[in-house]
Amino acid sequence: MAEIAATRPASTILLLRDSAAAKEIEVFMMVRHHQIEFNSGALVFPGGSVDAGDKEIIARPALYAGGEGLSESDLGFRIAAIRETFEESGILLAREKGSSAPVDAKRAGAIADAHRIALNEHKISFLSILSDNGLQLALNALVPYAHWITPEGMPKRFDTWFFLAAAPPDQLGAHDGRESTDSIWISPREAVAGGESGRFKLPFPTTRNLIRLAKQPTVTSALDHARGMSIVTVMPVMSKTETGRQLRIPREAGYDGEVFEVGALG
Repeated sequence: MAEIAATRPASTILLLRDSAAAKEIEVFMMVRHHQIEFNSGALVFPGGSVDAGDKEIIARPALYAGGEGLSESDLGFRIAAIRETFEESGILLAREKGSSAPVDAKRAGAIADAHRIALNEHKISFLSILSDNGLQLALNALVPYAHWITPEGMPKRFDTWFFLAAAPPDQLGAHDGRESTDSIWISPREAVAGGESGRFKLPFPTTRNLIRLAKQPTVTSALDHARGMSIVTVMPVMSKTETGRQLRIPREAGYDGEVFEVGALG
């Protein structure tokens, strides 16, 4: 019997903004580089693995706000989510120490211009960026939305928390050109339609969360809905069919179904 691969803790953020023109919400998404091992070429939310540097930040409570009552594990997921989002999009969910307002777009842009490349090249730590710029991570800007674990039998597995967050005003974001090759603000409805038409490659968990998100007309309603949710962990059970694969997930997880046919597991 093949050994089951261990899971790696990871986080992702669905950054949201209201679209006045379309009268629906938009979410920030990126196209993964085709040479990336996991989900290559897919349209995804910014995110990635929890790393040792995130745990170092946990030990420095002055560098984050809104972590009261959270376990060390929960803190790690949130810190990683904000760091990965900054690395991949340049959007920074942080505040000046002593302030309750998000870092403004000009300040966030200057920090990204000065440090983002070095951070991605592991020449500077996220801890140093926060400390040197007098910043605190806005952990309470994140609202837990979903918890997915890669199915057993897959060679690379993640234990991933999905969070919702309102994008800071005027922080538009841009792909890094390394792990991602394009970025877009898009309505969940349009993203799902693009996945169905073949315009986009969407991983299964991404599709299900977009479909659920598309039911909310505004950022406020999406955040309020998420705060009232009871999150059920989803680890799909995978089986082969004549046309591809079948995935079974808990009905109580709130994804409008239990059994889904997929051509391939994204």
